[in-house]
Amino acid sequence: MGNFSIQISSSLISQLAEDDVKPKKRTKKTKSRVPRESPQPETKVDQKQISDDSEQQKGTADTRWQVPPSFFLPINQPPYSASAELDAIRSVVKESENVVEKLQKQEENMVQEVTQKAKDLHEKEFKIPEPKPIPCLVERNAWMTCYKENANDLTKCASLAQNFADCARKVRQLAKNI
Repeated sequence: MGNFSIQISSSLISQLAEDDVKPKKRTKKTKSRVPRESPQPETKVDQKQISDDSEQQKGTADTRWQVPPSFFLPINQPPYSASAELDAIRSVVKESENVVEKLQKQEENMVQEVTQKAKDLHEKEFKIPEPKPIPCLVERNAWMTCYKENANDLTKCASLAQNFADCARKVRQLAKNI
């Protein structure tokens, strides 16, 4: 809520002091207009009113009571309202912090899951396939070692060469049937 103040002007006190004097004219109620410019601070207006009132008093030499200058009485707001608002704001901030912590934990879990799934997919996608065994490898190695050992007499390796050729023929026939 806003701050309110009560202003007691010297003219009000004069009116209250003179109960028997009634105003001759009835004052019109004026409609309040919305100011187009920014409102001036209240202190300037009050100072002007105070100075006008004091000038009126100086011009008249009455034996009436001296009217003190106008003053403001601030209305005190209960102290609990500000602390209650602060407590409400603090509780909202705490709840927000808790929500942020939960979201951060959830984000960390999701990052770990996505990272693990990406690793799994990468391993499956780019996994080097197991090499297919070379057919007739044993026969080929036996034939090659025999040729290296008997470079001068290649007839000794004729049976190994025949075994390798037979194995190769069988593999070709199996490949055609498939």
